Amino acid sequence: MPSPRLVRWNPCLEPHRFSDTEVLQRLSCMAVKGDMFLVANLGTKQPCQSNDPGCPNDGRYQFNTNVVFSNNGTLVDRYRKHNLYFEGAFDAPLKVDHVIFDTPFAGRFGIFTCFDILFFDPAIRLLRDSEVKHVVYPTAWMNQLPLLAAIQIQRAFAIAFGINFLAANIHHPSLGMTGSGIHSPLKSFWHHDMETSRGHLIIAQVAKNPLGLTGTENATGKTDPSHSKFLEILAGDPYCEKDAQEVHCDGATKWNVNTPPIFHSEMMYDNFTLVPVWGKEGYLRVCANDLCCYLLYQRPTVSKELYALGVFDGLHTVHGTYYVQACALVKCGGLGFDTCGQEITEATGRFEFHLWGNFSTSYIFPLLLTSGMTLETPDQFGWENDYSFLRKSGLSSGLVTAALYGRLYERD
Repeated sequence: MPSPRLVRWNPCLEPHRFSDTEVLQRLSCMAVKGDMFLVANLGTKQPCQSNDPGCPNDGRYQFNTNVVFSNNGTLVDRYRKHNLYFEGAFDAPLKVDHVIFDTPFAGRFGIFTCFDILFFDPAIRLLRDSEVKHVVYPTAWMNQLPLLAAIQIQRAFAIAFGINFLAANIHHPSLGMTGSGIHSPLKSFWHHDMETSRGHLIIAQVAKNPLGLTGTENATGKTDPSHSKFLEILAGDPYCEKDAQEVHCDGATKWNVNTPPIFHSEMMYDNFTLVPVWGKEGYLRVCANDLCCYLLYQRPTVSKELYALGVFDGLHTVHGTYYVQACALVKCGGLGFDTCGQEITEATGRFEFHLWGNFSTSYIFPLLLTSGMTLETPDQFGWENDYSFLRKSGLSSGLVTAALYGRLYERD
């Protein structure tokens, strides 16, 4: 396909200008008929010469491509996926595409694809442009609980950057691919269906300039007893040794830290260090390498389920290589410690909690999922005394996952 930055072309009005472009012609005419900007994902090819050292043997590059059409059918821009995920049919472009397009109705949009969401380029670099308030995101995402279901990471990205995130996932339940949504920092409209093969159209009205998650400033919530206790713990806990079994703290305020047994279990193919979450209330701490995770919690009733607080600080190396710091409160698959980290979607345990950690990165994604693949909005998410924290009370159903998922791109 021609580069929209070099050639101005309306396929609907000029269908014969370039050969082998029937799909682009159909899409262009759909945009005109609907009087809408349209983004679609498709495979594209680009001929190359033998003197190009990267040119494949068949004389052409093949790209996983997003195309953007304006409401008059003009091909506005294209994005070629950079971070491929087991896509042997496609090539990565030699130079990363950073694609932003302007609209008359909502300002500036960014665009990237699927696995790109976990990496700095192009996703994070695009959002350094403060005028980008919306992202369009085609994906073929295989859900992986407890931390990376499609709707989980989509919503987390919207909250983390204070943007609208329009995500269209392929609906292919037999491959674990489902979960699309229109996500804003304060609300999500999503569809997740593993039972049927039918697709679903999501329509939602969202703000042109989305408001960030409220309650992230230091002054907010101090009158709430649980938040006051959280702040007092931070204020009175300037130094704690990283002894897994015993905590030694210097400070004016001492809070008893529960010391249940430490264990290890595989979660997301990573070796997490965990402690069980027992009882109706408590204050837990668990550490690995440079990261310590803390949980202050209360439960209205204790369900017959096992929950655990886990930490991971290291290089993830399965199905991709990237550095992760994560603090996660998860429901385990059974009552044995070895079931913590298994994929589950149903839970009954209710919590009111603060979850926090001393992360080495500012790129933190808040994950909050309850029973039946239900997204929840944090009461607060932000920073306090150099700790990233997530706070929630009043869950609508049992907790599946509450996590702070941090990415250290420079260590990849």
